[in-house]
Amino acid sequence: MARTGRRPGNQDTREAILDAARKAFAERGFDGASIRQIATGAGVDPALVHHYFGAKDQLFLATMNAPIDPGQLLPQVFEPGLDGVGERLVRMFLSVWDSPAGTPVVALVRSAMQHDWSARMLREFLVSQVLRRATRTLDLDPAEAPTRASLVASQMIGMAMLRYILKLEPLASMPPEEIVRNVAPTIQRYLADPLP
Repeated sequence: MARTGRRPGNQDTREAILDAARKAFAERGFDGASIRQIATGAGVDPALVHHYFGAKDQLFLATMNAPIDPGQLLPQVFEPGLDGVGERLVRMFLSVWDSPAGTPVVALVRSAMQHDWSARMLREFLVSQVLRRATRTLDLDPAEAPTRASLVASQMIGMAMLRYILKLEPLASMPPEEIVRNVAPTIQRYLADPLP
């Protein structure tokens, strides 16, 4: 007789949870997907999802094979406040992309350019893990925050595309500090100056 009920905790269970989570996040987005729905989709108890992955943020990062946890890096960028945030953000961004963690990030962005699922997941990652955190921590006006955040994201992703994927010179070989000097004032303006 076939066994019924919940799966025991093993590698197959972990993979089933990840598969269900990828589907839920892609279909419903980060906010719309719940641990309970993901557990149901995987055929496990919600406690097992927490056992393997902890909070929903960690599960989301695992579905993307994210090489970094923004929750560990972004507080040092945003918590000191608006003064100097452009410089801190550009410097941290370059340090991640120039580190060994940058290789999987490049792969993720390339994949997002070719596959709808990857693009949706990258968008959810930016909104739920980066932009929302910046909005909250910097106490941006909620009516202006989406515009400010998307302007910052356009500048940062554009810089990453040209430097790390297309390798456009002289940006591709420019020293990080020179990039910080040139790009940080624009990021600062997007976040702190009055919008036109």
